[in-house]
Amino acid sequence: MTTGFAQAQCAAKNEAFKSGEHVMYDLYFNWKFIWKKVGMASLTTNSTTYRSQPAFRFNLLSVGSKKTDFFFKMRDTLTCYVTEKLEPLYFRKAAEEGDRYTVDEAWFSYDGGLSSVKQKRTWHKPVRPTQEMEYSDSRCIFDMLSILAQARSYDPKDYKVGEKILFPMATGRKVEEQTLIYRGKENVKANNDTTYRCLVFSFVEYKKGKEKEVITFFVSDDKNHLPIRLDMYLNFGSAKAFFKSVRGNRYPMTSVVEKK
Repeated sequence: MTTGFAQAQCAAKNEAFKSGEHVMYDLYFNWKFIWKKVGMASLTTNSTTYRSQPAFRFNLLSVGSKKTDFFFKMRDTLTCYVTEKLEPLYFRKAAEEGDRYTVDEAWFSYDGGLSSVKQKRTWHKPVRPTQEMEYSDSRCIFDMLSILAQARSYDPKDYKVGEKILFPMATGRKVEEQTLIYRGKENVKANNDTTYRCLVFSFVEYKKGKEKEVITFFVSDDKNHLPIRLDMYLNFGSAKAFFKSVRGNRYPMTSVVEKK
């Protein structure tokens, strides 16, 4: 079964988070068959305004440690603004990965039943010409943080194992057709000596007809739908983010299976 976002009406009700939520993660990278801790990540949610209108701002910060910069340098900052109804407004990703430093931006707008996005990639290192593009769709267009914000409010009872959720996503340079697949439930141990019951989603790409796993999300099976673990399959290897702590969560973490 496949589910798509069939109209440009992007509004949704926030059922999962509140302003002030702050989540911490430990990052690990697979280096020559050994998992090494390479840094930390934080995801914060705050009420704010965007162009004088009430909004939510999400910040995702990933920082590798100086000890592991020798293997691979990573400094990523993602910022996203959405309306109180979770409609995407603006997205920015500043990424320093290895010897490359780029800034991707996306501006979203809505008119006449269409969802439109203007995108720009600025190359700081190596210096290259700025890339810009525009795109419109009758469906809602997301970025990687706004789709997470909306997905946290989905009711998993609506999905069957193997069901595919289709949506267009702005990457900074282009809009790509993306697919989320619901895999079912699994118990996952976090980095706080606690095991959580999680909903599992696969973020996949299709190349030459073959399915390629990009990220696997393990999301707490409670009203918060907090990401507990992320498995990332990168061009230069694989990485994992393990949930460490949260404050300001909207609901109790009722997905706890075991706590030591």
